[in-house]
Amino acid sequence: MKSTLVVLVENKPGVLNRVASLFRRRAFNIDSLAVGRTENPDVSRMTIVVDSDQLNIERLTAYLYKLVNVIQVYNLTATPSVDRDLALIKVQANDESRSHIMQIVDVFRARIVDVNSNSLMVEITGDEEKIEGFIEVLKPWGIIEMVRTGLVSMARGASSLLVDPIPVSDFNRITV
Repeated sequence: MKSTLVVLVENKPGVLNRVASLFRRRAFNIDSLAVGRTENPDVSRMTIVVDSDQLNIERLTAYLYKLVNVIQVYNLTATPSVDRDLALIKVQANDESRSHIMQIVDVFRARIVDVNSNSLMVEITGDEEKIEGFIEVLKPWGIIEMVRTGLVSMARGASSLLVDPIPVSDFNRITV
């Protein structure tokens, strides 16, 4: 079962390496990892998708809390949330195929971000199923190159995961 974990960490050098090393040491495979700053410049947010059972996810959560730079860990798997992935896809496009590809782009509500005499670069956002479907439709035209961001996820509703923002000076005093 795929689980989505959101890990709030200190925005410091080396934190991503420590978290990734924890997964490696414990033999967990990361399906998707997206990291970025939050509304608080001292906090980064990691969205990690892992294929594992509930017991191992609970263990993994406990391991994450043992890392010094981890502030909070949330399992969003069962929480109503909005999940998005972004892909940039460069596809072969000559004069004959360009209009067909542009129609496909419109159907999937993607957008063309670069045009070349022999290719188009398309940007698409959405859930993983939508992007996988788009990729399958484009394959016959010839995908030259592709990159994906990985899943980002946010719980629905007005509340924030970081309910009581912790000053960076207090991080070292937190006990788990």
